[in-house]
Amino acid sequence: MKDRLFVLLQYPLPHHFLSRLVMLLTRVKTRPVKNWMIAYFVRRFDIRLDEVAETSLAAYPSFNSFFTRALKPGVRPIVGGEREIACPVDGAVSQAGAIEKDRLYQAKGHDYTLEALLGGDAGLAKEFANGTFATIYLSPRDYHRIHMPEAGRLRRMLYVPGRLFSVNAVAVRRVPELFARNERMVCMFDTAHGPMAVILVGALFVGSMETVWGGPPMWINLHEPHKPHRHAGAKYADYSLNAEPVALARGDEMGRFNMGSTVILLFAENAMQLDAAMRAGQPVKLGQRLGEWNAA
Repeated sequence: MKDRLFVLLQYPLPHHFLSRLVMLLTRVKTRPVKNWMIAYFVRRFDIRLDEVAETSLAAYPSFNSFFTRALKPGVRPIVGGEREIACPVDGAVSQAGAIEKDRLYQAKGHDYTLEALLGGDAGLAKEFANGTFATIYLSPRDYHRIHMPEAGRLRRMLYVPGRLFSVNAVAVRRVPELFARNERMVCMFDTAHGPMAVILVGALFVGSMETVWGGPPMWINLHEPHKPHRHAGAKYADYSLNAEPVALARGDEMGRFNMGSTVILLFAENAMQLDAAMRAGQPVKLGQRLGEWNAA
């Protein structure tokens, strides 16, 4: 009953308004306020400061700058085998496994389609039909930068508007098609082993996500690719024709969450095999082995 009430109360909430308030609050630079917020957060979630690049809490200009903190070099070694795929984040596996034709498993009694996840883009969905997926949840205490599982060249970014339901375990069990309903940003990469999607899913209080290539993309309406986007709805930015391509190596930072959320990875059919550790509920760390590419 408690879980059901927690979820039901989220439906009428003004998700984006609350997220904007949190965004403003976490960027307050008044020293006593931001120092208290950071210190409380460290105590509340038992943050490991021995892993953090900047250990002086007072040195962070805002709470958000601490939340998106960098780690010390070498704290998260990245797997180095030629065919190994790296876990992109710290967190816990929500679900991982085979994509059944075009459907991804969310929780008992709940699944959702590739096409819905990818903003209605049937062409992108076909690239991952019968492929493999991994959904990883980042809790508030986790490191919140996202790194590349494999070297790749950015082909397209797809922004899909939506709600901002919580993405914790209770919501995943209770909200139908949760990851296809929440706001999200799809980053499509081409790798030496085929297409790879890294999807950043927004959540309650998480209405802001960043990428390292920066700058506002030239968003284009998904259903009218020849026209600049001027209205709300799914939209994309095409990077495939850039004079200077966005190419990142395995382990490179590619983005970050301003507050915590979920990352979904998609791989093509017969492209890779997940590691045995990638099972629901299993804690994971950035850089550990997520799986292995199949031999060509």
